[in-house]
Amino acid sequence: MLKIRIASRTEVGARQANEDDLRHGAGPYGWYAVVADGAGGHRRGAEAAQRAVTCVESVLHNPTVEFTPQTLTLAVRAAHAMVQRHQDSDHLDERMHCTVVAIWIDPYATSALWSHVGDSRLYRIRRGVTDLVTADDSIVQRMVRAGLLTPQQASTHPQKNQLLAALGIDGDVEPHTVARPVELQDGDVFLLCTDGWWEPLDPLALTMTLGESHSPDEWLDRLQQRIVTRANPKQDNYSAVTIWVGDPADVTRMQSDDTVPRIRPPAAPA
Repeated sequence: MLKIRIASRTEVGARQANEDDLRHGAGPYGWYAVVADGAGGHRRGAEAAQRAVTCVESVLHNPTVEFTPQTLTLAVRAAHAMVQRHQDSDHLDERMHCTVVAIWIDPYATSALWSHVGDSRLYRIRRGVTDLVTADDSIVQRMVRAGLLTPQQASTHPQKNQLLAALGIDGDVEPHTVARPVELQDGDVFLLCTDGWWEPLDPLALTMTLGESHSPDEWLDRLQQRIVTRANPKQDNYSAVTIWVGDPADVTRMQSDDTVPRIRPPAAPA
């Protein structure tokens, strides 16, 4: 069985309230982590995020479910329905919604499942290579994938925060769940985070700071310090959970001769 270590952070940033929420722990079929970023009138985003992560967690704690992509998709859809049921206004600017990203790890089968809706992200760092394994449900990221914008242009685009899907919106959502369990390797590192966490960071910072860290908490400390140092007066709430599989000391951290970290974007949807 692979050794699992988890750490998390959630901070208010420059906002008056924190509308992010997260959960992580161990259930009957392994370890899990869920991160949500809420929005809505009268600060109901916090309620949306709390309801979503609680709902996903409750499904993954159910001893009768199976470790399958279908179960994780069901958990995310259940969270969507939960947020929908608790809407108390027909006015779009007062309705609550949230993004969500979740990972579920079976340490006995050495495999993982993940799913997301919105622009909260999941990164995997393996042997010095950072993969963004989710693709944002946003107008700007769709334009990036179509080759209409560069990532640099996307970072300053006026529509960069406009989502195409979120939990709690009218109608159905289609969670982006991996089709089958993904094999884990000793030394894999996962990072689930809201846009307030990933947006201020140069993606290369993920690999570089990992190489300087000896525990999940230390790594998040280093990343958080970079966000604080940037001192954005409009800094959004920022939250993250990291999962370390085994010990990345020898296999994932950059070696002294790896002077240029490598970043790979998510594959284009089929």
